[in-house]
Amino acid sequence: MTDLKAIQQLIAPELDELRRRISGALHSSNPLMGSVVEGYLKTKGKLIRPILVILTAKLLGEVSPKVISAAAAVEMLHNASLIHDDVVDDSNLRRGKPTINSVWDNHIAVLVGDFFVSSALQQAISTGDIRIVGSLSSLGKLLSLGEIDQIYNARNHRLDEKAYFMVISRKTASLFVSCVEMGGFAVDAPESKIAPMRRFAELLGLCFQIKDDIFDYFSDDRIGKPTGNDLREGKVTLPLLYALSRKELPQCSAMLELTAKEQLTTDEINTLIEYAKEAGGIDYAYSTMARLAAEAMEILDTFPAGDNRQALADILSFIIHRSI
Repeated sequence: MTDLKAIQQLIAPELDELRRRISGALHSSNPLMGSVVEGYLKTKGKLIRPILVILTAKLLGEVSPKVISAAAAVEMLHNASLIHDDVVDDSNLRRGKPTINSVWDNHIAVLVGDFFVSSALQQAISTGDIRIVGSLSSLGKLLSLGEIDQIYNARNHRLDEKAYFMVISRKTASLFVSCVEMGGFAVDAPESKIAPMRRFAELLGLCFQIKDDIFDYFSDDRIGKPTGNDLREGKVTLPLLYALSRKELPQCSAMLELTAKEQLTTDEINTLIEYAKEAGGIDYAYSTMARLAAEAMEILDTFPAGDNRQALADILSFIIHRSI
């Protein structure tokens, strides 16, 4: 598996500037806001999204302050969505660390999330490129719609693979698409170059979410959520969707009846998880990822070879093979 640290090292100066930009954008004279933000920034993730902005810019042009502002904007909007998601899901942990809502309260967490959104918009506006502002604004709408779609599907027990892909395209892949789009806009790349990168990023994002969904079928305290958490919230993801489509299996009818229940017990969740595994759901999810990744690599191979193209390929490999 590709080491993400090697990719980060390739663009270390740009990432250092990104961190300074984000820290400056989130600076506040309010001591409470400052304390919450400072604590949050210490738990920063892998920075995959802004890395995509920067690598796309390097692949299609040269990194400038405009690129860094675009990368900061998308990273802050992403973090805002995570902060708000933790409130909605009543989550106590993220990446194994306490969430803002669990340390402070929901009121403060929502306001901090709003502060991140506003700061993201300021960074986008500072680029002076209305296309970047438009991309970020559209992203915010898609992230919200994706979450609403997921809630709607859960409440109405929609066991449809097409509906599943619509949800993850909006709630996850849209973020990756916006990253490469903004990176291309920031270096004034032609649409003929940006368009294939959008599709590459969409495939990358779909793989990311499918791998995340697979994690829910296995126990790992590092992930920060219990096994079966998606099912506990009424979300039926790709491994189980495939298993439930196997009508020829004798257990299938009983499993479908379980998914129609409004509330599942822990034993019922474990039963569905084991059924998904036994019916080939995990293997199906991995094969789907492999198919999407192959298409993504075909697109990437149309661009000139070099460190930046290789780094994008390595990110795809990292996403598919990561253990957390």
